[in-house]
Amino acid sequence: MLDLTRLRADIAAFDDSTEPSRVFLDSAGSSLPPRVVLDTMIEHLRRETEIGGYAAANERLDDLHAVKTAIGELVNADPGAIALGDSASRAWSDFFYAVPLAAGDRILISGADYASNAIAALQRARQTGAVVETIPSDSSGQLDLDALESMLDERVKLVSLLHVPTNGGLVNPVAEAARIAHRVGALVLLDACQSAGQLPLDVAELDVDALSATGRKWLRGPRGTGFLYVRPELAMSMEPGRLDLHSAEWTAPDDYTLAPDASRFEFWECDVAARLGLGAAVRYLLDLGPAQVYEAIAERAAYLRKTLPEIPGVTVRDRGTQHAGIVSFTVGELDPIEVRDRLRAQDITVTVSHRSSTLLDMSDRGLASVVRASPHCFVGFDELDRFVEAVKALA
Repeated sequence: MLDLTRLRADIAAFDDSTEPSRVFLDSAGSSLPPRVVLDTMIEHLRRETEIGGYAAANERLDDLHAVKTAIGELVNADPGAIALGDSASRAWSDFFYAVPLAAGDRILISGADYASNAIAALQRARQTGAVVETIPSDSSGQLDLDALESMLDERVKLVSLLHVPTNGGLVNPVAEAARIAHRVGALVLLDACQSAGQLPLDVAELDVDALSATGRKWLRGPRGTGFLYVRPELAMSMEPGRLDLHSAEWTAPDDYTLAPDASRFEFWECDVAARLGLGAAVRYLLDLGPAQVYEAIAERAAYLRKTLPEIPGVTVRDRGTQHAGIVSFTVGELDPIEVRDRLRAQDITVTVSHRSSTLLDMSDRGLASVVRASPHCFVGFDELDRFVEAVKALA
């Protein structure tokens, strides 16, 4: 069992001598980091002011490598298969734009795909003559595996999969979809932005070619961090669309040599303090025990999915057969923005997911927006009850 008192004491936003007044339910947006993340970043920033950024970074080379080691441990990958970046979107795009495409090639996206991914796919289709097609959802809302299989042929070059959408708690059957896609030689790029830190991620079991994730959500790292996993053989064969003197070496007046691993997807200039903070966040999760954290998140989300529908006028909007830590809902005819703001006035933090973020799925369901509650393991059930009572008062 996780020690809730310790978890709260590890968060600077809470005073461990008093009962926290706030109810924080936005770990799907940007979670509350543990103190070790804050301390790690401040310590490095202070060191930069003492000796300069270059020297300070050189002192932490082993620690920077340890960030990749920790992420590799979390996702069952060699550190050399991990590239660090400044966001999940950047990580996703760096791989996606390195996939060769030509006229007539097909890109498959899921019905709940995120706006940034869909926009990138549409842009490359315009540039190359490739086409973008949507994999239908089944009756439960998750990826339709039979439909995916029927769509595949040798022209499918990339399948974009979303593990958990931004607008609800369903979990897509990634491993099954990846195996189907690989039968025709398609590459599989997994957006794990909403699953890293709350669901098991084993890249070997999931059988994906690449995986992107952010640091600021369920991993509880700082903003401006993310990472990309690339299957090792691909990491040694793909050429990113952008290079610098870190991702490649200038070897002759007219030639260069790419870095031998996933670091070819990185640039030299970066926020060193933020990367060290990401490493501290991942190590904190590993030390707690990921399985316990994942179970605690699932229990809290399940509790909300049970209690919220008991309120007249409240509709839980989550789809799928397997669920994650996001709980989406609406309250009668109230605008979700009004619900968010009225809860915020009571020091309860939720957020709103708009149709523009998941255009296909939300349009299909006739939804303009939903309220999104995403409790992490540090949220107590007493706080969840306070949130439910506050929603009841709005309904």
